[in-house]
Amino acid sequence: MRPTTAFDDNVFDINALLDPGGLFDHPRDVVSHPSLNLSEKRTILASWASDASAIASHPALRAPAGLKRPVTIDEILEALCELDGGPRPPGGKPCRLLSGERCLAA
Repeated sequence: MRPTTAFDDNVFDINALLDPGGLFDHPRDVVSHPSLNLSEKRTILASWASDASAIASHPALRAPAGLKRPVTIDEILEALCELDGGPRPPGGKPCRLLSGERCLAA
């Protein structure tokens, strides 16, 4: 009889995505995990950053189910920022540019 599921080294445990607190202790562990792709890492960190994981009396702390100790929202956001390649430079294009004609009319 042929097995219905092939065992392969490329198979990832779905419980790690559904309950990442049981596998990872800190957001750095998620970022450095070699077999997760970028979207899986973002999904795990986003679930930790959500208000559903917040501790009621300490809104800056997150304690997802299975996590050994709470982590701060800053640690989670830093990990997400690291996935993006670091912080964005300040500034950027202004939302509204002044018209030269309006400046002359005044």
